[in-house]
Amino acid sequence: MVNPFAKAWFWMLDYVYVGTRQVRAWLAPADPAPYRSGTAGLPPVLLLPGIYETWEFMKPVAERLHALGHPIHVVTDLGHNRATVPAAAAIVSDYLITHDLFGVMIVAHSKGGLIGKFVMMSPEAGARIARTVAIATPFAGTSLARFTVLPSLRSFRPADPVIRLLVEEEFVNARIISLFGSFDPHIPGGSELPGATNVSLPVSGHFRIMADRVLLDEVVAAVGA
Repeated sequence: MVNPFAKAWFWMLDYVYVGTRQVRAWLAPADPAPYRSGTAGLPPVLLLPGIYETWEFMKPVAERLHALGHPIHVVTDLGHNRATVPAAAAIVSDYLITHDLFGVMIVAHSKGGLIGKFVMMSPEAGARIARTVAIATPFAGTSLARFTVLPSLRSFRPADPVIRLLVEEEFVNARIISLFGSFDPHIPGGSELPGATNVSLPVSGHFRIMADRVLLDEVVAAVGA
């Protein structure tokens, strides 16, 4: 059980981390092209960031997996990922088909995990995905979404039709690995997904978990499993 003072501290650290990453990406945007190269035989990795995030938020993951030889793909057409989950999934599906990718390992953060599962549910694009590694994803929504007036955030309510559809469709869950910390200030209900491989890590936070060495080691293991 995390005490209230620790929770407040984790909230602050989370926002300091995401704020720093966003400013850094804005001041010095990175080119994703060099990450596309990889070692023959290793599966391609597709990065899907969370809401209001560009691919650069997942740069620690990109650097770690690319160093091991994986070609890294990002969908720049997602922008800051403000589209609905179905609309974003359509963009991702088009990318997979256009680039003729197969055996893809999706590594996703937060909303990106919902998009990844939605893509997996489609007959054509879903067949191109070997596995989705979801990090801090609100698979059942989050109760905190009801406190916001922004449609892009309210769509994470547990009662939202898209969230309910994703909860009800379980046939792809066996190909999903859900990674999450012991405390996530943005997902009080947690990120466990029935039928998936659920891994609780001894780290805290929703955003800063992305740069934690424990998390990165687990992502490497999940992609290479």
